[in-house]
Amino acid sequence: MSGEESAQSTRPPAREPLAAELRARGLRLTSQRQRVLAVVSALEHGTPEEIGARLRADAGPDGAAPDTSTVYRTLELLERLGLVWHTHLGKGAPIYHAGQQHRHVHVACQSCGEISSVDPTVLDAAAERLGAELGFTLDVGHVALSGTCRACAEKENA
Repeated sequence: MSGEESAQSTRPPAREPLAAELRARGLRLTSQRQRVLAVVSALEHGTPEEIGARLRADAGPDGAAPDTSTVYRTLELLERLGLVWHTHLGKGAPIYHAGQQHRHVHVACQSCGEISSVDPTVLDAAAERLGAELGFTLDVGHVALSGTCRACAEKENA
């Protein structure tokens, strides 16, 4: 990917949804908040460390990039605003994705680490059973299933 394409992919998204949410809560729209949200959208699924690394890479050698604790605080704020969501895939840091993406279940391969998104209706039967038996409402936005992807399974069987 060229430097220009990288800059294009992490350019801040339309300012209005973020600006409106921040103004409604008496907060300022900062370039740092815009940049973090843009990187989350560009990565689709990223840990705070990956988001920070992308911000540093996009800033270049002389550019300013937020430290990891600032990235975490910004992600927490953006999540409270409903602009990003996080999911825990097991051990390690959570992954974040943009809130405007459709709700989905995360499927993570334990062998290669690939993360796929599937429609939450795949869990309809389980959600209904949990509701009927336990009175439990499943939040599919935070569901992560781990296993082995097709490619890794084929390698293991070969």
